[in-house]
Formats: sequence, structure tokens, C-alpha cells
Amino acid sequence: MPKIVEERSYNGVENKIARLGMSALLDEVRGTITGFELRVMEQKDSNGGAAIRKLMDARFQGMKGWSKRQTGAVDWTKCQTINGTKVCVGVEIQVSARSDLLVMDIAHLRKEITEGQIDVGVLVVPSDRLGSFLTDRAPRFSDATRHVIQARAEDLPLVIFALEHDGPGDALAKQPRARS
Repeated sequence: MPKIVEERSYNGVENKIARLGMSALLDEVRGTITGFELRVMEQKDSNGGAAIRKLMDARFQGMKGWSKRQTGAVDWTKCQTINGTKVCVGVEIQVSARSDLLVMDIAHLRKEITEGQIDVGVLVVPSDRLGSFLTDRAPRFSDATRHVIQARAEDLPLVIFALEHDGPGDALAKQPRARS
């Protein structure tokens, strides 16, 4: 199973998670993004991130209560009522696009946090090691932490999870390039 090898938290999010009773919800996110086998060809630029994205989307889709959002919104959300209070988490998964699109994921999380739609935002990205085996310009944990600073989002209740694969395997399919 993939592992979360690094986590970065912002703006006291751990205290907010504990205070609002959201620990089980965050544990569900962790289990969803790690509860499957992920093997990749361990050669630079050998794997398509879209294949990983499809695996993760299928995992969230198979879990009870998760809602998939369309373009322009947070990818996955789930709300629970805990002691009469509705709490929500939003998850952005960025494994297959250019690393500069992390800023848009952060913007989606910011918008839904400031509008009161979610209480905590989670950004899932490949670890720096896994990112090196994905296609050129794929996002990595170091990119995500840099983009949080560039987007001036350190004041948001965010958590970044860096995902590491299980080990060597066959190459994951790449997306076909558009013809010019």
C-alpha cells in the first residue's frame, strides 16, 4: 500500500481537527489514499500520473459519503455531523497535471474554506521521490509546500500529504499527447 511519507500542516489545523472532532474523518482520507497497491516503474518520467488519479478517484467513489465536485471546485468533500455540528473536509488530488496548477488547487480550497463550505483542506501530492518517476513537470511535495507560500495560504487550515508508492513495478500508462 502507498504510504504518506511527509505531512505539512498549516495554521494550527491539528488543533482545529482535534477541537472539531474531525480526527476520524482525516483518518478516512489517509486510509482512502493509501489503501491500494501502487507500483511504478522506477525510472525518470516513466509513469503517467493520470493512472494514479484514476485509482484514487475510484477509492473515494467507493467510500460512503464522499462527493465528487466538477472543475472549479474542490475534488472530493465529505461532511459529518459530530455532536450536532456539521464539519466538512475537502480533498484536492494533484498527481497528474503540471506542478504550477497546485496554485489553482490551493485557490479552490481557500474559496471553500472562506465561504464556510469546508473546515479543513487536504492537498494530496506525490512525494519528491515518486514525483521523479512520473511524467515531466508532475507536482511533488516540495512544489506543494512552495506553492502554499507563493499563494500566501499559510493562514488556511491545510494539510499536505506526500504519497510514496509501494515499490517497483510496470510503467503506469501515460495520457496520449494532443496532436498539434
